[in-house]
Amino acid sequence: MRKGKRFKKKIEDFVCENCGSDVKGNGFTDHCLKCLWSKHVDVNPGDRSANCGGLMEPVGVKKEGEKYIIYYNCLACGHKHRVKKAKEDSVEEVIKLSTGKL
Repeated sequence: MRKGKRFKKKIEDFVCENCGSDVKGNGFTDHCLKCLWSKHVDVNPGDRSANCGGLMEPVGVKKEGEKYIIYYNCLACGHKHRVKKAKEDSVEEVIKLSTGKL
């Protein structure tokens, strides 16, 4: 059996704990599309097995090929995480993040 990250698609709607926006999940949604903040709920993507529950602050963005990657730090435990920018993400927030104005 192969070890490593295993993605579990989980369709969930949620209210962003940072800005209060209602977020409609599509099975791949793991952060607020408006403010880009997330919550530390997964050990592996979609498994909801992390015990932390802290807010994940978006701290940077980097272009890799044609994709943009958003970098996160958990405010509660310091866990670091990165995700691909979703096409529905706020372009304004991604620009702010890339220029250090977040």
